[in-house]
Amino acid sequence: MTVIEHDFGIEQRQVERRFRTLLSLDALHDANVRANPIPYLERASERIYQLEKALFEALQAATASADDNGGTISIGEAEHRRLLQCRDIVARAYAQLVADRPET
Repeated sequence: MTVIEHDFGIEQRQVERRFRTLLSLDALHDANVRANPIPYLERASERIYQLEKALFEALQAATASADDNGGTISIGEAEHRRLLQCRDIVARAYAQLVADRPET
């Protein structure tokens, strides 16, 4: 005897549910996402743009400017290492973002 497997569209519903979850929408939007995805794709695109902008601004803030003649402050070694790690993470993420972009 052979069992015929059929998912009855569960994979598509899981994709829609994941998309809805990533956009922080509630379950009421499931049918709308399926029927008219354009506004939701625009919302996702805007969210991606805002994240890219925040990443760029964080990288700009983390890199020291040449004309910065601020005073000296004292922080602990552990805090300094943590800040350097954060700066490295932001720099790597931005480099990956730039590398993933198609050339125009």
